Amino acid sequence: MPDVGLREWFAVGRAIASGSLLRYDSGASRTALFEREMAAETGAAHVLAVNSGTSALIAALAAAGIGPGDEVLVPAYTWMATAAAPVQVGAVPILVDIDETLTMDPEDIRAKITPYTRAIIPVHMVNAPCDMDAIMAIAKEHGLIVIEDSSQAVGIRYKDRHCGAIGDLGVFSFNRMKNMNIGEGGAVLTSDERYFIRARSYHDLGSMVRQHGDRLNEPEFVGTNMKVTEMDGAMLRVQLKKVVPMLRRMQKRRAVLAEILDHSSEFRVTPHNDPASAVSLSILAPTREKAIELTGRRGVHNRLRDSSKHLYTNWEPILNKRTFHPKMNPWAWAKRDIEYTPDMCARTLEILDRTCIITLGMRYPTPLMAMVARKLAAGQS
Repeated sequence: MPDVGLREWFAVGRAIASGSLLRYDSGASRTALFEREMAAETGAAHVLAVNSGTSALIAALAAAGIGPGDEVLVPAYTWMATAAAPVQVGAVPILVDIDETLTMDPEDIRAKITPYTRAIIPVHMVNAPCDMDAIMAIAKEHGLIVIEDSSQAVGIRYKDRHCGAIGDLGVFSFNRMKNMNIGEGGAVLTSDERYFIRARSYHDLGSMVRQHGDRLNEPEFVGTNMKVTEMDGAMLRVQLKKVVPMLRRMQKRRAVLAEILDHSSEFRVTPHNDPASAVSLSILAPTREKAIELTGRRGVHNRLRDSSKHLYTNWEPILNKRTFHPKMNPWAWAKRDIEYTPDMCARTLEILDRTCIITLGMRYPTPLMAMVARKLAAGQS
């Protein structure tokens, strides 16, 4: 993950010294500059900075008009926020299995579509992009909205397109576990002007003021407060410059290690929807028991089944359909009975049971990590 250091410290210091910490205090907003720079980098027409990746998901759903009675397809392997965000706008999440790429299985997407499905949230997990060609084709066929959750894939490309800028809307997250880190933050991306205006309004209490003149006759509606400060914008501008060099280094390291690990007879490298852009590395063991054994070897970071709230079986509030107030429960507004069970996405559990993350060891010389990979491929501890 990117370091946070002196450049961020100086950028924040300059923001504080300016005396303008609210992004609307002056026309030369650091946050607005970041949004323009991120839009230029990703190819999205509009970028809106918000205070977290979860907020970005909620704002994107609200912008798209998703609400009570709607069903939203989400993967069974993702941070729980992906499934919780639809609940916050009154919709219900429908869980979809992943395939061996660790992303949504397009075939299971087809199987889970009902007359009430309104949107798909594909998640580019651990820097691995979804099969967006297949997902966009399915969405077009069924008239569904695609909101890319690129929280774990900031800066990642899928076939020369930026993840987060392929669907109708996309979201980023900026914290210490992501490719950009300002402590906590997020962004909504879209090339649809109406979606952008609605997201911007929703994130600022439904306001159509504060330099929000281009409202496209969109009526005011009640929103919430998801704004960021100029200190956040200052840090984001610095962090944005670090992403591409960091990912290029990871890509080169990953290619070296993957070529070595491909020769193992004990496991295989996890398939990837765009191998040319791959920056993350994981392996698939033939059995759960073998995966557990591999986690004891040098260079094997962990087994994905042990990933806490990233796995649907640990989403207790979702599985129990419980919200903060019984009269604000979206499942009561659903147009059909929706039930969740711990084994409903058995293929996801089976894949994660056999998957292990391989550390790229970016703080160590490449020859050293290549030696570790050769030992792992040869079955040595």
